[in-house]
Amino acid sequence: IRDRDPTGFLAQLLAIGLAMLVSIPLIASHEELSGAIAPLSVSLLIGAFVFGAAMQIADGCGSGTLYKAGLGNGFSLAVLPGFIAGSFLGAAHLDRWLALGSLPPVSLPEHLGVGATLILQVAALGAIGAWLWRNRKKTDTRWKGRAIYVGAVLLAVFAVLNLLVAGQPWGIVYGLGLWGAKIATWLGADLAANAYWGREVQQVHLNSSLLTDVTSVTNLGLLMGALIAANVRGNARPATEASGKQWLVAVITGLVLGYSARLAFGCNVGAYFSGISTGSLHGWVWLAAAFAGSFVGIPMRERLGLKS
Repeated sequence: IRDRDPTGFLAQLLAIGLAMLVSIPLIASHEELSGAIAPLSVSLLIGAFVFGAAMQIADGCGSGTLYKAGLGNGFSLAVLPGFIAGSFLGAAHLDRWLALGSLPPVSLPEHLGVGATLILQVAALGAIGAWLWRNRKKTDTRWKGRAIYVGAVLLAVFAVLNLLVAGQPWGIVYGLGLWGAKIATWLGADLAANAYWGREVQQVHLNSSLLTDVTSVTNLGLLMGALIAANVRGNARPATEASGKQWLVAVITGLVLGYSARLAFGCNVGAYFSGISTGSLHGWVWLAAAFAGSFVGIPMRERLGLKS
């Protein structure tokens, strides 16, 4: 946003578009597959906006925090515990936020049909990409290399594979919240009466191994993959030099990230990427609200003296 460099965003749009072209027809033709469909609620608007601001302060979203923590980035290692706690608490309080107002989930393929949804969303992604390209910083016309676009294609492929293997789209936040709930239970908390964690399916997850939860497995894979890559390349990052105030900011920001992500039914992966690529209207609402929040988060990060 600040540098008006759309390269990363364009790669995201490419990945979403490619995943969408395969995922939506698959879900429509296979009842055992489900999309990332969520309600249009007040909590979605507030959560996505706050998340957009907080991820700029943290210099990473859910997947970004896991990746950078795996690399050994000290700041992200401080953000992660807060994210876990926030995800747990956000889920525990979600029913209260939904009581503020909520519309039913909108699956575009169910309302418009698969073909019309694909055409509409491809056009929307293309329009956003064209606008970003037109408004880029004209002084920097260098080709950034193809690696980021190769990565986008691979991301789309793995997202589809996740859908096929797990029966659900790729997500991040639920797994982190589950880790927090397990820690709370281990510390003696009784979650049986909670509106979210007391549900039968959640109680099953709480009493089962983390390795039986798909989202936890992919989260652990992301952490381990980053750790292995950093050690293979020999660029594992030492602890970040920061003041006591900045470490406190990291933990608090992580808490806000996790909490707001639960209110918004996911982060960049679960709500934005998987939401749009499986035809959920809430994914588009999340994108708009989080993008607006980013304009608040960027100057806040600079005022806090945090480096990218």
